[in-house]
Amino acid sequence: MASNTEQTAGQTPKGTKGIGFALIAAAILLFVVGLVGTKDPALSIHPMDQFEIKPAFGGKELSIFTVTNSAVWNFLAVLAVLALMVVGTRGRAIIPSRVQSIAEMAYGFVYKMVEDVAGKDALGFFPYVFTLFLFIVVTNFLGLIPTSFTPTAQIAVTAVLAMGVFLTVTLVGFAKNGTGFLGLFWVSSAPLPLRPVLAVIEIISYFVRPVSHSIRLAGNVMAGHAVLKVFAGFAGALGAFSVLPIMGVVAIYALEVLVSFIQAYVFTILTCVYLKDALHPSH
Repeated sequence: MASNTEQTAGQTPKGTKGIGFALIAAAILLFVVGLVGTKDPALSIHPMDQFEIKPAFGGKELSIFTVTNSAVWNFLAVLAVLALMVVGTRGRAIIPSRVQSIAEMAYGFVYKMVEDVAGKDALGFFPYVFTLFLFIVVTNFLGLIPTSFTPTAQIAVTAVLAMGVFLTVTLVGFAKNGTGFLGLFWVSSAPLPLRPVLAVIEIISYFVRPVSHSIRLAGNVMAGHAVLKVFAGFAGALGAFSVLPIMGVVAIYALEVLVSFIQAYVFTILTCVYLKDALHPSH
């Protein structure tokens, strides 16, 4: 009996390995078929085409007055925010509706974030921070609708948001602290010979903030949508063998839902950190 058990236990890993190798081989075969076996140009995968700025109502030429797909979806995001915060909460019911519950949870979530990270004296900037969070998270979620456009995947959009934060923080820092705001760059706790070197590093890192702030959001959103398009292209190219790419699309889409919220959270909490530096610049 013991020998049979040992034999069975010894055979199980081999069977598992065999199944694993078979799945890997099938995935490689399907991948090769998708790349080599498809000659139809309509099934070609161009993951970056979805980020192209185009006229929203026909035509090919862009001008300063052209209404683009990016402008339309930015406008829809603003309408969605207004619908959530104005229309959805106008009743102010004691027993809130689902929309009112979402609005109240978002309000409390960002309010607590600003208070915990930047301090109570930063609550005067809560409307600005809350607006940033709502716009980014709503835009990200709207971008997950098939055939939609995601403005936050455009560096031009995220750069404007990041520069707004940078200028606001800088102006607030000097308005509240005067030249004392420069204490942000002088690390008084460090040894005296190192302070000038650290000051240069702090100044460089301060002016790099809007770059990293904008690229982080646009890069993550763009990468996720591009991967979704690639897997969707594989599913279209493989036809009857599209089970694995479809499973990949479902998994990545679920991850993108999470990333859409996380990136809005990261952008907002970094805004709170920068605001704290403006209000309390000394190290």
